[in-house]
Amino acid sequence: MGVSALKWQGWLVGLVTIAGLLVFAPLGLYVWASGGEPQQAAPRAAVEDVRVTGCRVDPASRRVAAAVEAAGRAEGVGAYVVTVEFRDRAEAEPGRRAAQALVRIPGVAPGATEYAEAVGPVWPVATVPWCGVAGAEFTPATPAPGVP
Repeated sequence: MGVSALKWQGWLVGLVTIAGLLVFAPLGLYVWASGGEPQQAAPRAAVEDVRVTGCRVDPASRRVAAAVEAAGRAEGVGAYVVTVEFRDRAEAEPGRRAAQALVRIPGVAPGATEYAEAVGPVWPVATVPWCGVAGAEFTPATPAPGVP
């Protein structure tokens, strides 16, 4: 008793269909679940927008001061809160906590650069300070009521 060629073709079509579903169904589900819309790039970290441009010891008070600049973001006007760190060397020592100060830079418009100064602790004589950005946060400005 022989099996007809038509019956084998039916089985072959069925097996190929099942194999195709096993391969392409997960891909289709992934595309469907992602929404199919292009994703926006993640916003860059605020630390990338700020930098220390100067580090000096005030001769009168012996306090260390760091000049900080912030570049505006395309998202709009906002304010930065920058944590500035003061150390006696560029490399951080493990387990040793460095002095820090916060400085707020308000009203930074897109494409603009604003400046501020962070004042640190009284600095020891004959020691050269190192100043750097330890962290930063950007907060978008809220528009006034009735302003779009």
